[in-house]
Amino acid sequence: MEEIQYRHSARIVSRLRRQAKADEIRVTIHGHREMAAENITYDSVREALMDGEIIENYPDHQRGPCCLLCGRTRPGDLLHVVCTTSLDVIVVITVYEPKRPKWITPFERGSFDEM
Repeated sequence: MEEIQYRHSARIVSRLRRQAKADEIRVTIHGHREMAAENITYDSVREALMDGEIIENYPDHQRGPCCLLCGRTRPGDLLHVVCTTSLDVIVVITVYEPKRPKWITPFERGSFDEM
C-alpha cells in the first residue's frame, strides 16, 4: 500500500512540476492575500512548486483532490503550498512559510496547544 501511495505521489509531483514550469498556475484570492501578508512573490511560489515534495494529501478537499507541498525557493526559503492536484492548471489555495507553533519543522506539525 505504501509503495502505491509513493508512486501516486511521485506522479502528482511530476505533473505539478511540469505545470509550474509551463506557468500553468492560478492563485485564489485567499492565496493572494496570504502571499501579500507574508511578502511571498509569485515567482517564489512557482519555484516552490517546481522543487516541492508532497507532505500531506487531501483527496476529499472541497476544491477537489489537493495536497500540501513543501518546496524551496531560489533564496533557499521553504514554503508550504496547498494546491489542487488533478486539474489542467495548478490552483494555489494558500501559501505560507512554515513556522512555529503550527510547524516544529517544515515537515512536522506542531502542537495546537501551543497556539
